[in-house]
Parts: sequence; structure tokens; C-alpha cells
Amino acid sequence: MKSYDLYIAGKDVAGDGWVYTVSGRSLLEDVFTSVSLKRTLEQDPESEAAQHPYVVGRCAIADDSAIDLATQAAAAAAPDWRAVPLERRMRLGTRFREELIKHQDEFLRMLVAESHPVKLARWELSCLLQIYAPGSLRWYMKQMRVEKEYNGRKLILHRQPDGVVAFNPPQNAPLPSAALCVLALMAGNAVVVRAPRSIALSTMWLLRDIVAPLLEEIDAPAGVLNAVCSNPKQTMDRWIADPLINDIFYIGGSQEGLRFEQQCVAHGKKPILELAGNDGIVVWKDADVKWAAEAITESFYGSGQICMVPNYVLVHPEVAEALIAEVKEQVKGIRPGLPEEEDVLLSPVRRSERFFRLLRQALDNGAELVTGGNRTEVDGTVSETGVFLQPTVVRVDGLDRARTYDVVREETFFPLIPIVVPDRDNDDALLEAFLQFVNSNDYGLRNSLWSRSDHVIETFVRRVVNGGLLKVNDSHIGFLPYLPSHGGTGRTGGAFGEANYPMLKTSHVQGVSIARDVSPYDAVFGA
Repeated sequence: MKSYDLYIAGKDVAGDGWVYTVSGRSLLEDVFTSVSLKRTLEQDPESEAAQHPYVVGRCAIADDSAIDLATQAAAAAAPDWRAVPLERRMRLGTRFREELIKHQDEFLRMLVAESHPVKLARWELSCLLQIYAPGSLRWYMKQMRVEKEYNGRKLILHRQPDGVVAFNPPQNAPLPSAALCVLALMAGNAVVVRAPRSIALSTMWLLRDIVAPLLEEIDAPAGVLNAVCSNPKQTMDRWIADPLINDIFYIGGSQEGLRFEQQCVAHGKKPILELAGNDGIVVWKDADVKWAAEAITESFYGSGQICMVPNYVLVHPEVAEALIAEVKEQVKGIRPGLPEEEDVLLSPVRRSERFFRLLRQALDNGAELVTGGNRTEVDGTVSETGVFLQPTVVRVDGLDRARTYDVVREETFFPLIPIVVPDRDNDDALLEAFLQFVNSNDYGLRNSLWSRSDHVIETFVRRVVNGGLLKVNDSHIGFLPYLPSHGGTGRTGGAFGEANYPMLKTSHVQGVSIARDVSPYDAVFGA
């Protein structure tokens, strides 16, 4: 069993009790035993229950004093760390990628233990390998410092670190989200990361066993990285009130996140938000229907409990029937199962009441059920008590009233996607209507387009202003170097939302002029 104390100022620090992680497989095989084990161990850590094969690890819990101590350690380390040359800090990104590759099997085991299907765990690893790819690191480096010569002066535009950055990873993807803190470290910030109490193990493993040794390797000051497992509200309240915190990287729901943004601004802190998504895929009449359907079925990966999967489809009427038929056929390959099984893409859904409310409202409003709509057991058998949901597709006719459906308007976070088929119209009017629909989305994470037409593609690239990323004829959720993996507008990124490069988001631009033999008077009044 892995065991992690709090990590503060370069040291392992005892906490106020423990939280335990049981394997994701155990929650499907014997949920009663799994829950009982956790409760027993949290009451009595010395219990023989710790030897049960279902128990994979534990993490110490931080109280108020430990949360504050971590912040103080980061603030003390920040001045020395930001004085380290950028080139040396950038080495951290290179080494981090190397260590991820070296430890990829353990990376996957950690995520599988926390109920991530192994196939999706590999996708999550691919994200980090692209973020920290050599080409991406070179691009970040270029954004951090630019120098020009002008009339006897050296002009510099460079980015300075904000100071102390606090990270709040989400429960659905804590490890890959916590890994973004390495970018903030590369920018010259000290960081404090809160591992979610309900699912802390992988985050603590990454920070304590991978990132911390790398910081020691490059002689970073103790306290530049701190990791605590703690209650979310308790931690957020302390971070907002603490003058030592400069930025807070918040990943969570839109309603809570937008309120949190207001609190941050009121307390003079920079909020960096990664909130909900309501991504759209547009399929034009000349699209490759088979590949477009492949991208649409990404909606069901992880049972839709990934913010960047597609949430709705707009399809040209001429290919609507063919697309719906192809999606229905491809859905057959999206199945539940144990997380370590190679071809499993669905995850358990513990609370499904809203799924059925959304589906019922859509059907009552006139939508057509194409496929799915039931609970299932781990083997795919339809069951009223199953912890999985079938991949579910509904057809919505009419673009004008599509947003009267909550399933179209809101992030669903379930394996449920509507395909909206507009009334027939001329292509110019329909293209304009699609653009207006995408741009008027209250959210703005990612958008996708499927079309072979240069005119349609160029129009979308030029005129889609909503979202942090636009993918054309490509996987909706796939990652690429240089392009952002996170970020969005509206209810996804808040008032300051855009494509999110954490290294840039946790730093600020400063201009510098270094003159030689220049008269100040002539500089002001000279020709």
C-alpha cells in the first residue's frame, strides 16, 4: 500500500488523519466491502483492513495550520526560484516528460486504480507528453522573452512570474490536471497543490515521487512545490483570504467557478478558470461521415464525464440520416467493463438522476431516441440497478428551438448527445445559422468542424470566436503540440477566458528598455 504524508517545504509532514483509496475494480466487484474498508481504516488506521488487496494507498489530511504552512513555504521559496534563469527552469519540463515516459506503467496503474479505463489513461498520458513535447517547450520559451534593437536601445518584452500559484484539480481528472503545475513552476512560480480528498492518491504520487525529485535534481529551493490533501471549501476559503497567494488555478463546475472568480478579483487575486464545457461538432454536407461519427462517439468516452468531449452535433440535412445511422452503428463498440480491460471506454456513473431528467425532457419536447437510454451492469446487461449508462443519442429536429432543450444548451456530463437536424435551407443561410449557433453558446471550450470545402473551413476559422480551440476534420479530444490542451471562453473560462497556456497564464508581461548614450531630452523632443 502506498502511503503519502503532506509535502511541505521539501519535507514529508504528518497530517490530521488519513483518506484511503480502494481499487476501481473493487467498486464494481464488491462495493459494500470497498466502502466498509475505507470507513474502517479512516476510523482505525492500524486495522488489519489495511492488508486487504482492495486497498491501494492512503494520503494524509491537512488541517488549517498545514494549509497555511504550505502557503508560507511557497511564499518563502518564490523569490529565490524566480531568480533562477529561465533556461534552467525550462529543463524541468524536459525532465518531467522523460520521467513520465519512464514511469508510464505506474502512471497507468494509478489512474486505473482510481477507475479510469486504461485506454483513456493512455489518452491522458498523451496529453501531458504533447504539453511537454520539445516543440511545445521551445514555443513556450519564445513567448517568455523577446528582444529587439531600436535606436541605441535594447527593447525587451519578457514575462515575469506572478508569485505563488495555488492549484485546485478536479475529482474526475486530478493527476493530469495537477501536472499542469509544472508549467507554473517553469514560469518561475512557487506552487501549492490541493489533492482532492475523495481521490488523492495519484496526485500525491505524481507530485511527491515524480516532480519533487526533479526539483531537487535542479537545486530548486525547498518550498517551491507543496502538496496537501484537504477539504475543498476549507482550502479555497483560506487561499482567497491569504495575501500570500497570487493566482488560483480553479478547475470545477461553472456556477461555483464563476462565483469563485468574483471572490478572487475582490481579493486582488488572479483567477485562472477551467470550468464546464458544452462542445459542439458541426458536420457539413461534404463531410467524411464515417470519421465524423468516430469523433462524435468520443462523447461517450469516460461516460461523458470529461469536460472536453462533444456535447451536441449540428448536421447538414443532406447527410443527417447517413450520419445518425453511422453513429448508431459505431456506438455498439462503446462498452462498459472493468477499468483494466483494454477495450473499455465507459466509466461508472454514480449519480444518474439528472441523466434521466434530461433524457425525459428531450423526449417530451419531441426529440427522438436513436439508441441507448438505460442503466446497465458491468457486462452490458440492461438493469435498473446498473452503475453504467448506455451511450445515448437523441435526434432533435429544428435549429431554431434546439436550445429550448437542456440537453443541447447545458453541459450534460453523461454519455448523452443530441444530434440537431435543421430544417432544409439554402447553404449560405445554413452556414450562417451554424456559425451563429456556435458563437452564441454560453460555454466555450472546444468546437469541431467536418467539411471538405475550403470555403466552409476558412469561414469557420475566420468567424468562430467562441472557445479556446477549433478542430477541423480531426479528433475532437486529441492533443497536439503547440495548440492549447485547456482553456475557453464564457462559462468555461470566465471573464478572462481564452486558450489556456498555464505557463503564460501564471505570468505577466513586462517591458524593458536598456539605452546606451541616449539623451533623455532628445528622446522626448528629438526628431
